[in-house]
Amino acid sequence: MEGLDRIEQDFVHLARLALAERHKEVQMYLHRVAGRSTTSKNVSREVRALLQQAPSRLSPLREDRAAPVPVDADSRLHLLRIEESPGLPVEPIFAPKTRDILQRLVEERRNPQALLEAGLEPTRAALFTGPPGVGKTLAARWIARELRLPLMVLDLSSVMSSYLGRTGSNLRHVLDYARATDCVLLLDEIDTIAKRRDDAAEVGELKRLVTMLLQQLDDWPSSSLLIAATNHPDLLDPALWRRFEQLVEFGLPDAGQVHAYLRALFRAAEAGPEPEKWTAVLSEHLARCSYSDIERGFNQARRRAAVLGEELERHLPALVMTDHQSRRDRVGFAVRLVQSGLLTQRKAHELTGVARDTIRARVREAATRTAA
Repeated sequence: MEGLDRIEQDFVHLARLALAERHKEVQMYLHRVAGRSTTSKNVSREVRALLQQAPSRLSPLREDRAAPVPVDADSRLHLLRIEESPGLPVEPIFAPKTRDILQRLVEERRNPQALLEAGLEPTRAALFTGPPGVGKTLAARWIARELRLPLMVLDLSSVMSSYLGRTGSNLRHVLDYARATDCVLLLDEIDTIAKRRDDAAEVGELKRLVTMLLQQLDDWPSSSLLIAATNHPDLLDPALWRRFEQLVEFGLPDAGQVHAYLRALFRAAEAGPEPEKWTAVLSEHLARCSYSDIERGFNQARRRAAVLGEELERHLPALVMTDHQSRRDRVGFAVRLVQSGLLTQRKAHELTGVARDTIRARVREAATRTAA
């Protein structure tokens, strides 16, 4: 639009959005124009009055959706999983830096007017990276719950059709469907469909799929938040990184985060003797384990205790006792169980396999160091 003045550029851009039937983006652009210092006060006032009469950007998902949920033409499986009111079994535990970023994403959408008046828009797309089981999907669900928006999750196993040309069509249908309403869209394991285009092992059709995805991201409206998650950020095409306005890194939890998570699990299960002591001991030995591994081990201990009719404490050490645990860690765990008063030396021996003489000697050594 070279050679056009600002008003003419605005008119052309609004015409383009209107002809593409991108009504929400028309509203967003009008908000921006009305908030400019160069816009006359009369025009600004009239535009704001018109916008106030328009439907809210943050209106909930329509119950009577005109378009059905997209399906794969071959399998007839739904390509999206929709959670109208996302719920969480326990409150997620995030590192302080991660929580600050997630909270900012929420606050931007709770107060879009302040951004619009400054000529800005809420973050449109965010990329979540980190190893499996550290809370990426949980974070997307938490954001949707906080915003009271539906969570739409792309089912990549359904999108990846046996006919490569149809995979691109499936993905386009999903994005078009999600774009039509305010939501949080999660593209989990995005590295499956957005690998580096310089990878010689990838066929041309998959490379064209990446190009199409980049175009779709460029056209994504700010009225919805698109979240992509990956366990393998090194596999992503470099051009994809530039499409995401916010990068959120999720790491393995430290002892403090594990302690808080275990407390939440005990509280949700309403089970466990002396949970404070157990969480203190277990968190020391489960630091740097993923949340999903911890939850799985905790639920396995509960199931085992219920089936055998035994106390939960009899099976909690199984969260730490693994085949990969070194003898040094095993001894340290047994000693900590005795020092904390959770188990006797005999029970600690039975559960960990560490000799009672070893436990007794280490406990005595620790007591001597403390006294000194």
